[in-house]
Amino acid sequence: MRNPYRTQNIAFFFLLLATLLIVVPVGLIVVIIIQKGLPAINWQFLSDIPRQGMRAGGIFPAIVGTLYLVTGAIIFALPIGLLAAIYLSEYSKDNLLNRLIKLAIINLAGVPSVVYGLFGLALFVVFFKFGASILSGSLTLGIMILPVIITTSREALESLPYSFREVSLSLGASKWQTIRHIVLPNAIPGILTGTILGLGRAAGETAPILFTVAAFYLPQLPTSIFDQAMALPYHLYVISTQVPNVDEKTRYGTALVLLTLVLFMNLVAIIIRYRFRKRKKW
Repeated sequence: MRNPYRTQNIAFFFLLLATLLIVVPVGLIVVIIIQKGLPAINWQFLSDIPRQGMRAGGIFPAIVGTLYLVTGAIIFALPIGLLAAIYLSEYSKDNLLNRLIKLAIINLAGVPSVVYGLFGLALFVVFFKFGASILSGSLTLGIMILPVIITTSREALESLPYSFREVSLSLGASKWQTIRHIVLPNAIPGILTGTILGLGRAAGETAPILFTVAAFYLPQLPTSIFDQAMALPYHLYVISTQVPNVDEKTRYGTALVLLTLVLFMNLVAIIIRYRFRKRKKW
C-alpha cells in the first residue's frame, strides 16, 4: 500500500527545490547589486547631472525621466484597461468572437518589448508625428502593459461572487450602479495587482523607450511632453556598453537606483492594495 505521506513529502521537496532555484539566484543578484552599487550612492549621485561624458556626476535626469514615463504609461493604460476589463467581464457575451479577443489579449502580454518599440516608432513617432518624446514613450509603454492590466482586472472582476450582483439588481440598482458601487470596490485589490505588474515592467524596459523617447545624453530636464528624456534602463545600458572607462560602482549604483525605484513604486501600490483588502467583508 502506497504511503500518502511519503508521496506528499516528495512533492513538498520538489516544490521547495523549485522555489530555491528561483529565489537563490535572484537573491544573489540583488546582493551583488547592493554590495557593488552602494558605495556610489550619495546625494550628488542622486541629484546631479551626468558629467565628463557620463563618467562622473549623477543620474538625476534619468530618474526624473523614468518617473515621467511610468506615470504617463499608467495614466494612459489604467483607465482604458479597466474599461476594457469591465466590458469583457460584465457586458460582452460568451461567443467565439469574444473568446478570440480574450485569447489575443493574453497573447499580447507575451509579445517581446522590442516589437512594441517598433510599433510605437511607426505609430506615434512617425505617423502621428509626436517625434521622439515623453508622449510617444509613455503611450508605447502604456500599450505594452495594457494586456496585463486588462487580464488581471478582468480576472478580479470575474472572481467576485455573482450573488453580489444578484442582490444589488434585486434591490432596483441598474447594471452600471451595481458595477460602480458593488463590483469595482471589491475588485480593486486585484486591479491593483495588475497595476503593480505593469509598473514593474514599464519602469524596467529598454527597447520601447530606445525607439521612442530615450536620449543618449541630456543634461537638462524635459519641460514638455514633446521633449526627449533620459531614462534609467537606457542610461544603464549606455554606460555599460557604449561609454568606455566608466567606474564599476557607477554602473552598479545606477542599477541599484533603478531596482530601488521599482521596489518603492511596487511597495506603495502593495500598501494601497492591502488597505483595500482590509475593507473586504467576505
